[in-house]
Amino acid sequence: MDCKPAFVPGCGVLGSSSFAGNGLARATNERTRLYGQGNKNVARSSRVVVRSMLQTGLFTDSNPNVRKVSPKKGDERKCMKVVYVVLESQYQSTMTAAAKSINEKSENLSMEVCGYLVEELRNPENFEMFKKDVAEANVFIGSLIFVQEIAEKVAEAVAPHRDSLDACIVFPSMPEVMRLNKLGSFSMSQLGQSKSAIASFMKKKRQQSGSSFEDGMLKLLRTLPKVLKYLPVEKAQDARSFMMSFQYWLGGTPENVENFLLMIADKYVEAVPSSGQAVADPEVFPDVGLWHPLAPKMFESLAEYNAWYEEEHMPKCGLTMDSPTVGLVLQRSHMITRDDCHYVSLVSELEASGARVLPVFAGGLDFSVPVNKFYYHEGTNEANVDVVVSLTGFALVGGPAKQDHPKAIETLKKLDRPYMCCVPLVFQTFEEWRDSDLGLHPVQVALQVSLPEIDGALEPVIFAGRDGPTGRSIPMQNRIETVAKRAMKWANLRRKSVQDKKIAITLFSFPPDKGNIGTAAYLDVFGSVHKVLEGLQREGYDVGELPETAEDLLEEVVHDKEARFNSPNLNIAYKMSVPEYEEHCGYQEDLHENWGAPPGHLNSDGQNLLVFGKEFGNVFVGIQPSFGYEGDPMRLLFSKSASPHHGFAAFYTYLESIWGADACLHFGTHGSLEFMPGKQVGMSGDCYPDQLISSIPNIYYYAANNPSEATIAKRRSYAGTISYLTPPAENAGLYRGLKEMSELVASYQGLKDNELRATAICNSLVEKARQCNFERDVPLPEDDCKGMGQEKMDDLVGKLYKKLIEIESRLLPCGLHTVGKPPTAEEAVATLVNIAGLDRPEDGGLKSLPRIVAESVGRDIDEVYRNSDMGKFEDVDLLQRMTLAARDAVTAVVRNSVNQEGRIESVTLLDMGSLIDKVMKVKSPWGEALAQAGFPNCKEEDLVPLVQYLEVCLKQVVQDNELGALISALEGRYIIPGPGGDPVRNPDVLPTGKNMHALDPQSIPTAAAISSAQTIVEKLLLRLKAENDGSYPESIAMVLWGTDNIKTYGESLAQVLAMVGVEPLPDNLGRVNKVRLIPLEELGRPRVDVVVNCSGVFRDLFINQMALIDRAVKMAAEADEPVEMNFVRKHALEQAEELGVTVREAAQRVFSNSSGSYSSNVSLTVENGGWEDEQQLQQMYLNRKSFAFNSDRPGVMEMQSDVFQSALKKCDATFQNLDSSEISLTDVSHYFDSDPTNLVQSLRDDGKKPLSYIADTTTANGQVSFTNPCVAYRKRIRS
Repeated sequence: MDCKPAFVPGCGVLGSSSFAGNGLARATNERTRLYGQGNKNVARSSRVVVRSMLQTGLFTDSNPNVRKVSPKKGDERKCMKVVYVVLESQYQSTMTAAAKSINEKSENLSMEVCGYLVEELRNPENFEMFKKDVAEANVFIGSLIFVQEIAEKVAEAVAPHRDSLDACIVFPSMPEVMRLNKLGSFSMSQLGQSKSAIASFMKKKRQQSGSSFEDGMLKLLRTLPKVLKYLPVEKAQDARSFMMSFQYWLGGTPENVENFLLMIADKYVEAVPSSGQAVADPEVFPDVGLWHPLAPKMFESLAEYNAWYEEEHMPKCGLTMDSPTVGLVLQRSHMITRDDCHYVSLVSELEASGARVLPVFAGGLDFSVPVNKFYYHEGTNEANVDVVVSLTGFALVGGPAKQDHPKAIETLKKLDRPYMCCVPLVFQTFEEWRDSDLGLHPVQVALQVSLPEIDGALEPVIFAGRDGPTGRSIPMQNRIETVAKRAMKWANLRRKSVQDKKIAITLFSFPPDKGNIGTAAYLDVFGSVHKVLEGLQREGYDVGELPETAEDLLEEVVHDKEARFNSPNLNIAYKMSVPEYEEHCGYQEDLHENWGAPPGHLNSDGQNLLVFGKEFGNVFVGIQPSFGYEGDPMRLLFSKSASPHHGFAAFYTYLESIWGADACLHFGTHGSLEFMPGKQVGMSGDCYPDQLISSIPNIYYYAANNPSEATIAKRRSYAGTISYLTPPAENAGLYRGLKEMSELVASYQGLKDNELRATAICNSLVEKARQCNFERDVPLPEDDCKGMGQEKMDDLVGKLYKKLIEIESRLLPCGLHTVGKPPTAEEAVATLVNIAGLDRPEDGGLKSLPRIVAESVGRDIDEVYRNSDMGKFEDVDLLQRMTLAARDAVTAVVRNSVNQEGRIESVTLLDMGSLIDKVMKVKSPWGEALAQAGFPNCKEEDLVPLVQYLEVCLKQVVQDNELGALISALEGRYIIPGPGGDPVRNPDVLPTGKNMHALDPQSIPTAAAISSAQTIVEKLLLRLKAENDGSYPESIAMVLWGTDNIKTYGESLAQVLAMVGVEPLPDNLGRVNKVRLIPLEELGRPRVDVVVNCSGVFRDLFINQMALIDRAVKMAAEADEPVEMNFVRKHALEQAEELGVTVREAAQRVFSNSSGSYSSNVSLTVENGGWEDEQQLQQMYLNRKSFAFNSDRPGVMEMQSDVFQSALKKCDATFQNLDSSEISLTDVSHYFDSDPTNLVQSLRDDGKKPLSYIADTTTANGQVSFTNPCVAYRKRIRS
């Protein structure tokens, strides 16, 4: 196994690399001299014996019994039983060592210790054992319990015994666990409500510093004397004991923990006599400092560390002052608990690679403090490191608790160095991670990958595992080497001269054809590449003889007249012989199973492997090879080990080993690298994306509106993703017959009081509507309109007008975006009109422009929307006039910023203070525009703050940093992070050119998303009832995608929960991981069953939300409610009987692909003609999408085709949300690929085709429509 750990006596686990000039033996001997051997039994048990995972489906199968310490049989000393639950596995060995030491040395006291890791309590058997242990315990200890579900379990088990426990000591954790604290008269039971001196002091400290609870407690330790003087003597002593306990715990050594246990026994456990041992004060370590495994001590001074490092250590290592410097950010607890072998291993690898190291640590959870203190040359603002690698695996500020991302970003922005955050396994053992297709535990993904990404972290490489029995860290040598190589490459980008840097620009071609070179979502690729090359040339990069235009560039890349090799297809940049390929590509034999021996038939001339592209000086513009399965998609269904082909591997081998790229720029959304087979998150060295990108720094231009797939690229190809702006969406407008219909409506409006003329116009309108196929949308009369009467004619014209307005006002993308090119005035207006169309309660209660305009005529915009939806003529017309007026007003806002070319290059924000005074006396330009459009009474006090907001948004649109961010990345600098998504819903997406990240997956659905979801669900159920003779649907098959959930902050997720009748609830840190079953009397309708199929991207990003849905459905299925009001329970009971399983097993409703697999491949098969009948396609869908997620066994995606089919055949309808205004149902095959409608029809007993609906929430007035008319409708508006 490539990442198999190696072991060194005395250090537990180390890799094969040595400290430069010293050798590993010296490192081990020095560590032993400094820290001693530690407990011998612990050292022996740290040797990992590979064992089979217990197939429980849980993410950790480590057994709490392995860390249990008991007195010898027949021991007559009084025994103190201690039960502990910790996140930090490194405390296992110190607790064990401390207990064994007491048992060996104490005359009167023996110790029984039962320890649990946080994740072990998910296992029902472990939890029952934990409850039994707590009931028998004298003392309970908890630390860093920040997972809500586990916090609730701990509170459930401990709270009933709190009063009978002699001591209950909890260090920073969730509030419900902190409230368990009890030590003599000291208590935290009123945490959050208490007005005690300590509570007030800590609250004040946190408010002053914005720090975490743990850091607040550290400050309290230092100022303890000031606090204690305000307390009664008895309470002061107990409070002091609690803070002393925390100090012992933070000290972490076996000696500190031993003295901690002795102090508690002597002072608080009445059943045991005094131990007879002296209790030493805590050994105190620096809160922040510098560390090195060969140094004589921890340093609190940079000057002191540098003196030791440069004078004593560097000469022995062959390092010089010119060597690159890598900053390492470490957790102090690992050093003081002597669980630092993974740190030792990386330090040794970096120094052996020629790097100086500057390892800093913090005792709390705010790692920005040591970064700010030690990563600058003393007395200057000049950074002294080339790259920073965090080994904590957590956010820079706040760790697993409450994060402060703005503070972290400010720290890293000031330092301005690449920031890598590598991941030690916390919730899994090494074997569990190695054997898992998922890779990282979902909680680890949320805490150790998603949250650091918000700080701007790159490259979540797993570098250390955990030994189950001891909890000790295990360095993975292959991964350690990967981290060192990649850190050195980022450092190299800082140090290498611009003219010598070699940059590989990688373009995509899909479908793989000469005419599709340079494909990317809504990006003018060659226009953008040309702009980038011009930018690089200005910075001094060698770009050779740059073509004059983008068209010339395209021609040279595709048909280079001076090419070294003739090719009828693409320009061949390099022919790689098979021996050369085999020499440089270390994993090529793994590809033989699927592709045979090289060179194969793809990107090959039969003898050599071909690399397509062209060099421009030190810039190579290459074409990424195709995925390889386009002509034979069935191989993806039947191959157990899909892989890239030899040509794909040869391309990346060429970039790194032959051409020598210093960095790779993948150009646009998106290629195939990040979707190659391997673990979902937390890859091993056997995963193909890891092998392909190897050590090359990867920069990736990704569409700002696609953060879900950008996140896949970040995690699976180690990409720094730079967002680019998608073209703004503009109203579709009307054409041909639709234009004539609009003119007829206008005529009818003016002449409807003239019965004869109105009837004639109505007849003409009906005839034109038939020609335009409107009968599918609006029932049209067969006869003359003469006998209809005024009211019915108004109703008919209103409905047709509504459809026309819908088509005219639908949003369509305006052309393609070019990197580095400012927007036109029209593009800016289109963007701002859409932004102005939404209420923004989160931004000071800003009213939308339509709401302001509606209120000016005494109307409520929501009522106007409802009436317009029903086709009421007056409100359809009012809404149309309001829409045009809003556009005029926004145009007035933008007008002053337009240059002579019709583009916006800069924006000067208006002085709103003086402006408010002026507009109260005279109308503003936008107020005047509204007045001219027929709305003179709009309130300026509402308009002014909205205009101010729009101006800020306009400034953000103009200030894109797409080219600037790329230049920064190539210079080895920090790329400022920012969210991806829809800039209309979330203008924080702007300006583009940010290191794009998704949202915190535990933060959705938001309150706004829940509210919007409720509206859509009500509209959907109303339509379904109307189609079903007034009866509610019993079951709906729903598709969830990752992208739209990020853009809407979980709207479709919230829709699922709303249908089932459950309410998502946030925990005390704002993380949504609980649900409440809404009582039927409150819900007011039956619970609707929902069968959910998640995309592979949703599965990767939101596995915790899949668990949320699963728990919600099972909660409903097990509710004691009448089945006629609970269709979830009704169907689960029927399925349980049909399949011979339990109700809980039958209630599985969350399905997706198997781990590491994406899509149903139905569309790919259809496109390539690889099918004979529809049944074959449906079987492919079932084979690919029938893997169930089960929150009871969250580590396994199991094939559950019987349950999936049994649930689907009961569905009355299918439902999905439109992803965006930019990409419609007909633009991409993904909608077709994921749609289960035909499959449901084939499974239903009656063969009836289910109703199929799509929800479009891309505008303020969200709509629910039939899918087929919606396809026709999207086709109309794009005609």
